[in-house]
Amino acid sequence: MNKPLEKYGILSNEVRTVSPGEGLELINNKGALFVDLRAKDFTDFKIPDIPDIFLMPHRLLSQEYEKLPPDRILILADSTGLKSKEAVRFLQEKGFDQVVHMAGGFVEWERDGLPVREDIKERLTGACACQLKPRDRMK
Repeated sequence: MNKPLEKYGILSNEVRTVSPGEGLELINNKGALFVDLRAKDFTDFKIPDIPDIFLMPHRLLSQEYEKLPPDRILILADSTGLKSKEAVRFLQEKGFDQVVHMAGGFVEWERDGLPVREDIKERLTGACACQLKPRDRMK
């Protein structure tokens, strides 16, 4: 793991985990790239309001990881932080050494009051996260 990341988060089983606040600090102070692993239906509605974000749904990571810049710190995040840890391990196997997992994913980012951009026209509806679908749109 690269020295610029040593003071951030915690390292466990070769995966560095940072809080959303630490992720924002890495973005603002170290030029880190936020990699949003959520599906398009989720990123159309709400997304971190930061200047530099890379949208790559988790299901496409194994085919498209080469589009990611290997020379930048990458902060991987999904909805709740479950898939991003697995994605960090995958990228490490591919030679990426400046990649971290964001604990709690976008749910924690928003809960911590960090900047969010929202498109109300893309809001989802459903009883639980596994049933979310686009709302009926009024014309």
